[in-house]
Amino acid sequence: MSNGPSEAQTPHEVLFAYAEHVYDVLGFADPVAVRHRTVKAHVKADRWVEALRKARNDLGLVFFSWLSAIDWSNEVQVGDAPAGHVVERFEILAIVADITEGHWVTFTTDVSKDDPHIESLVSVYRGANWHEREAFEMFGIEFIGHPNLRKIYLPEGFEGNPMRKSFPLLSRELRPWPGSVDVEPMPEATS
Repeated sequence: MSNGPSEAQTPHEVLFAYAEHVYDVLGFADPVAVRHRTVKAHVKADRWVEALRKARNDLGLVFFSWLSAIDWSNEVQVGDAPAGHVVERFEILAIVADITEGHWVTFTTDVSKDDPHIESLVSVYRGANWHEREAFEMFGIEFIGHPNLRKIYLPEGFEGNPMRKSFPLLSRELRPWPGSVDVEPMPEATS
């Protein structure tokens, strides 16, 4: 049986109705939002796996698309500082879908920067394996219960997590970003 839209509903109405359905099924998420034509559900870190298991089992979101993280930081080694103060944290995002019905949902949660860890999704979505390994390597987030949490890109002995905003980029320490040039004064004209 399809939860598809009625002919009278606009695409906007369908999306918001589906967002309400996701919220009702989860029962413990923050209010589910629709941003940029995407349903987004934020859950607490201790309910991360439970939420994604419900998404798969109760909402039919059986396709795992991707997982990554965002480093929300006030400390920036490269580029512009944030416009205002941000709550420092890692935001973990995972996109899952019911490709038969065309429903896609972005799940998000926050973990502490001091001790970044969360339960692994591999028991729910096997496709999360490499994505979690990448987030572990690039951001330093530990995925508890992951079957093989080891580096996949960086050489052994590499120190640090290159996607953290606090990670110093040597090339940018030696040479400024294009466009941010220290202009030297013009020499005085000799007469």
